[in-house]
Amino acid sequence: MKKIKLREGRDRSLLRRHPWVFAGSVASGKADAGETVRVESAEGRFLAWAAYSPESTIRLRAWSFDEQERIDRAFFERRLRTAIALRERLPIASDGKRLVHGEADGLPGLVVDQYGSTLSAQFLATGVERWKPVIAELLLQITGATRLYERSDASVRELEGLPHASGWLRRAPQAEADDHSALVIHEHDWRLNLDVALGHKTGFYLDQRDNRARFAELVSHFGVQRVLNCYCYTGGFTVAALKGGATQVTSVDSSGPALELARANVRLNGLDDSGCQFVDADVNKYLRELKAAGQRFDAIVLDPPKFAPNAAAAERAARAYKDINRLALELLAPGGLLFTFSCSGGISADLFHKIVAGAGMDAGVNGLLLDRLSGACDHPTTIEFPEGEYLKGLVILKS
Repeated sequence: MKKIKLREGRDRSLLRRHPWVFAGSVASGKADAGETVRVESAEGRFLAWAAYSPESTIRLRAWSFDEQERIDRAFFERRLRTAIALRERLPIASDGKRLVHGEADGLPGLVVDQYGSTLSAQFLATGVERWKPVIAELLLQITGATRLYERSDASVRELEGLPHASGWLRRAPQAEADDHSALVIHEHDWRLNLDVALGHKTGFYLDQRDNRARFAELVSHFGVQRVLNCYCYTGGFTVAALKGGATQVTSVDSSGPALELARANVRLNGLDDSGCQFVDADVNKYLRELKAAGQRFDAIVLDPPKFAPNAAAAERAARAYKDINRLALELLAPGGLLFTFSCSGGISADLFHKIVAGAGMDAGVNGLLLDRLSGACDHPTTIEFPEGEYLKGLVILKS
């Protein structure tokens, strides 16, 4: 077993059971990509078993802090069974759920979502990439799913020195003739289309499940009629708005195919789409056009893509978040609701609150903070790894 020794004083994160070690903390030792190594302090004390990543700034990702544990097939079976058993205990109002959430489940770099009998997985680090065949086999065995689609096409793979990879990774013999990647899941009391091959991430944003239900609840409670859903993707919040009783919903996205799927989702639920508009446009530009036209809305959803993938991009991203939130607050009618989100890891919850507060000041708007939102319960955050808390949201009532 190869050893990696850390510089003096650089063992604090592992002693706190944080799973990452950056390249600058390594004093000596090398290994192949994804190889399991023994990590030791400068004094030679055992710290963790970890996967080595020679090209990433995150040089080590810890598998275990137990010196007696072995990183083998049995290890991955235990971790996967534990993660999946947790989801069976959680109140998940959908047959679409996240089974494995990376570091939070002790499997750094692995994301697995289940959509009925189909699994969709991302292998985003060298460690899980090295164990991919074993993990794939175990996932099908444990869940009883018949298909596993790989969506390892995220940009973070490049930082690991890994090429993009996507396609059917496993299919049971009886499913080999079925190449369809389009699926339908049940969420709360509605249904939603998704595509594991063409959709974002693993095919769908399951993390917003509970927030969509909260939106429908508040649309109903406040009697909201006019809704603007920005960065609508496949229309999850659009369906929620209509379910809550809204009669006019404008859904905006820069992806034509996503908008078509959003329209299909409205019809799939038997909802009246006569008051729906699906607009293919740049959101920032479109918000300015709506403001110039004197438009007003009773509720606005801002669920933009990741503006700041890391802390280094936070300053530029803060300006972009502030701009769209200012425009949204100006477009809200008095008493209107703003559901605003950031999925940027480089933007903390505290910073996001300050950005939205600054947007309110620039817009000359007072707002009441009704709620703070986060990812659904099957996307957990551990106390040792706060970086896992990427999705944050605020519900503002314009006064």
